[in-house]
Amino acid sequence: MQRRQGRINAGLLLLLYQISQVGLQNIPSVTLGVLALNIFLFLNPVRPLPQVCISVYECFYRKNWLRLLLSPVHHADDWHLYYNMISMLWKGMMLERKLKSIWFAYIIAVFSVLIGVVYMVLEFMFMTILDDPSYEMNCAVGFSGVLFALKVLNNHYNPGRVSSVLGLQISSKYACWVELVAIHFISPG
Repeated sequence: MQRRQGRINAGLLLLLYQISQVGLQNIPSVTLGVLALNIFLFLNPVRPLPQVCISVYECFYRKNWLRLLLSPVHHADDWHLYYNMISMLWKGMMLERKLKSIWFAYIIAVFSVLIGVVYMVLEFMFMTILDDPSYEMNCAVGFSGVLFALKVLNNHYNPGRVSSVLGLQISSKYACWVELVAIHFISPG
């Protein structure tokens, strides 16, 4: 899970290019702040990834609750950052304008912590149900869970749309769930 140093970050360069194409003046303030924070922490991580990722063992048993705040804003590599922040850019532009900045900032803050808690509860359940202690050691970083929650919220505020998932036309109401399953099989972990 350690980032490789000293290489060209093509994903980061592409992200910066995409942001410039949209134009900073066209990106709502909270969305821009989330993008800036994630890019800054990618370039200047608070700690190495193994020290910010969330797991049942580190957060619950070792009481390292700070990881709940740090894990969503750290990314495994530049492509992880790119895909998450492009998704944030699109969802943020849509939702922040609809919900207004203060409410959107509150939602981002709550989702950022709540997603980590849900992740740990699910890992604990898998550990208990499957009687497999390795689930308490699974460690995660990134903004994907928050983005999934934002997608569900976006679908709530914009019903009746159709999305293409792996070439299949699916009601947006269900697309986020199909995408979640597809992502799990395409890129487990």
